[in-house]
Amino acid sequence: MSALSPRPDEVRAPLGATKETRLLLLGGSSEIGLAIARRLAANGPVRPFLLGRDPERLSQAVSLLESVGCTDGEFDVLDADLLSSHATTIARAFERMGGFDLVVLAIGVLGGQAGLDADISESLEVMRVDFLDCGSLLLHSLRELRNQGRGTVVVLSTVAAERPRASNPVYGAAKAGLDSLAQGLADATASSGVRVLVVRPGFVATRMTKGLKPAPFATTAEDVADATVRALAGKAHTVWVPGRLRAIFGVLRHLPRPLYRRLPL
Repeated sequence: MSALSPRPDEVRAPLGATKETRLLLLGGSSEIGLAIARRLAANGPVRPFLLGRDPERLSQAVSLLESVGCTDGEFDVLDADLLSSHATTIARAFERMGGFDLVVLAIGVLGGQAGLDADISESLEVMRVDFLDCGSLLLHSLRELRNQGRGTVVVLSTVAAERPRASNPVYGAAKAGLDSLAQGLADATASSGVRVLVVRPGFVATRMTKGLKPAPFATTAEDVADATVRALAGKAHTVWVPGRLRAIFGVLRHLPRPLYRRLPL
């Protein structure tokens, strides 16, 4: 595996603005992940590598990205549930591409909205995928970036991680676990040249939320991508989308529980 030269720890130019950005997208057919890749390609050359379960969808995603300016896209199959494959699959991707500038972790499932009454197998899947599987991929990705001495991981979290809601406690709790892990690893790797950026969107209109009633301050995959790429040019460790949700959840975080549980969230 070839090493990449470290960059100074300063305010960053937008990724892709001066050279080719090598991008690893975990969850290669994710609408938000692909929107981030497209937004990066608007700044400059992007070479994407997609990991996901469905080879046909991955191939289509690579073609889509190449049609908007990305170059020499590649993909490989990754079953997020197969934990034993994570280290090998991620290491192979790093070796094939000669390392990455940016890793975007965009794997996740929403699950039902029935809380305690949801099918137990569905609830366990949400907890497994959104915390255990994603946590494993985050750890392996950060180790590879630390070995090369630089790079950034973007972790797609959610505002629900700040304070889980009664309407969907399993998803909120699983994402809260991943969010907390990412924040802790960001501090643990701060001196290594590696950065972790946690992105907390509100309701995003995607395939995953199709059929659900949009929550207040609903947003789009493109809005999340714009906010993420802007944040990559600075030093933020957490970004909220839309930004006003940061202030709103600053209040909600401290509401007494009897009051919070009455809110239509």
